Amino acid sequence: MSSIIQIKDFTWRYISADKPAVKNINLTIDEGKFVGVIGQNGAGKTSLAYAIDGLIPGQYHGVKEGEVNVLGTEVEQFHKGMLQQVVGMVFADPEAQFTAMTVEDELVFGMENLGMSIPEIKERLEWVCTLTDMTPLLAKPPYEISGGQKQRVALAAVLAMTPRVMILDEPTSMLDPYSRKRVFDVLGKLKHENKMTVIVIEHSLENLIPLADEMILMSHGELIRHQETHEFFQDIDFLLTNGVYPPETPLFFHELRKRGYYKGPIPVTNEEAIKVFPCKTGG
Repeated sequence: MSSIIQIKDFTWRYISADKPAVKNINLTIDEGKFVGVIGQNGAGKTSLAYAIDGLIPGQYHGVKEGEVNVLGTEVEQFHKGMLQQVVGMVFADPEAQFTAMTVEDELVFGMENLGMSIPEIKERLEWVCTLTDMTPLLAKPPYEISGGQKQRVALAAVLAMTPRVMILDEPTSMLDPYSRKRVFDVLGKLKHENKMTVIVIEHSLENLIPLADEMILMSHGELIRHQETHEFFQDIDFLLTNGVYPPETPLFFHELRKRGYYKGPIPVTNEEAIKVFPCKTGG
């Protein structure tokens, strides 16, 4: 499997800051991987995402060291607008991305800017509407729908341009549990059906863990752990020390192991836990 993102010795300090937002980042992400990025507020997660999308240093002033490469090209070397065709960004506040007066216009806006033909736009519009359940909302103003619907509109608008990498910065931070699940249902379809590279910055680990192939933990601007998801959650004490609170399933088995009642690997999902302690039914 080939790598799509390579970051080498990357440090970034905003011009008005005394300390770097991220420092000494070395990271490789293979194409087709679903990667979760977690860490406390101020850990540097969003700055890392902005660097991959070229918003740093494209839209922000600061001091940069090292390299951020996408498809083997440093992000600063892409011609204007070309990197955004490869890397799509969905922000925590979906309204920050809205430019049109109806959901349908919002979904086709990016495709029109890319110069797509009308038949291609219609085909992709139908695809993203089916994927994200947008059809009933097409005639509505995007500012007047629910928070979960707004987030799915923002996601669909980026998906319509079919980038090879999708980055979502806390896409469910303002959503209720039902809306949160619907967003992750869409992400699950992307993982299983489209093989897209997806990077999600998220605090809702219950929804993230079952989808993530790998996890990244950031703290005080540094990348302190990057592992396959199952391996990542084996050292619960390390995660707790760094402000990460895993879901109930790995915490439960962590406590069992600490007390000597369980000696195996820690299950990280309910499905894994059931395999360890199969449910018995009947008499």
